[in-house]
Amino acid sequence: MTASGVHDGGTAYRFSIAPMMQRTDRHFRYLARLISRRVRLYTEMVTSAAIVHGHRDHLLGYASAEHPVALQLGGSDPAELAAAAAIGADYGYDEINLNCGCPSDRVQAGAFGACLMREPVRVAACVAAMRAAVPATLPVTVKTRLGVDDLYDYDYFRDFVEQVAAAGCTVFQVHARKAWLAGLSPKENREIPPLEYDWVYRLKRARPDLTVVINGGITSSTQAARHVAQVDGVMIGRHAYAVPCDLAGFEACLYGTPAPLSRATIVAAYLDYAGRELARGVAQRLLLRHLFNLYQGQPGARHWRRSLARYLDEGAVELTRIAALAERMPSGAGVAGATAHTG
Repeated sequence: MTASGVHDGGTAYRFSIAPMMQRTDRHFRYLARLISRRVRLYTEMVTSAAIVHGHRDHLLGYASAEHPVALQLGGSDPAELAAAAAIGADYGYDEINLNCGCPSDRVQAGAFGACLMREPVRVAACVAAMRAAVPATLPVTVKTRLGVDDLYDYDYFRDFVEQVAAAGCTVFQVHARKAWLAGLSPKENREIPPLEYDWVYRLKRARPDLTVVINGGITSSTQAARHVAQVDGVMIGRHAYAVPCDLAGFEACLYGTPAPLSRATIVAAYLDYAGRELARGVAQRLLLRHLFNLYQGQPGARHWRRSLARYLDEGAVELTRIAALAERMPSGAGVAGATAHTG
């Protein structure tokens, strides 16, 4: 721990954006990198079967500017996960992460995600196989919850981590809630089960050799600073998408770096990227949907969203119109600390 009270182990994991389906595609990750130079990025979950049998460039392609970027895998078959991890390593990802926390029906039907918390022996076998399939320098990590259904007490959570750690995982991203697999939707599973941050803190005290990252309900840099006094890092979920420019404020708090760019400059840089992607045949709506929340919390945010929606409804839009709209928005300083939140 540093003199400021922040753990200095695992600094690569101090600040990250959680993998989120229909959110953290490669286009949003590029935008996030424009806002924060230090945030660790994660793909949407990609199933091991899709990678082994599907269109790999479509599933795994990304821009070099995204580094550090991690690939999150979904699956429960050790051999298939090992093959997918090896492919991810060949694509140059900086980390291979196993999803043991998603509670959606689709994931449950595939016997992976949060339901894997019922099977620590299987998870350990998956981690061991993945670990053996990739270079020793490439982290194999696990994103998990505190428990699942009635398997929910601190001892069960700690024992789950202990078994998986023994298989070769030294980094755990913990959503500090349990998952209810029956009766709650994925959205409700993000909100209804109570947050138990103390369990994650206890794990770090019990296993200081592990890198422990906390996730769940973190919406301000004040909260983040409190957490990194106890664990190695914070992982921001839906807030990162709802208020993306707050990423710069988190970075300034956790790393002491200044806000890099104004919103208008971010828009211009992203539109340069979008133009290249459009030339590759990417649908315009897939690219521009990530810009809607860029001015969240700022004067004119509603005008920005409505204007973008109108442009898209009109069909193919000249990117210069969006750049001009950004230039007309109320001017401000950098993006750090752009919105006010209380911890």
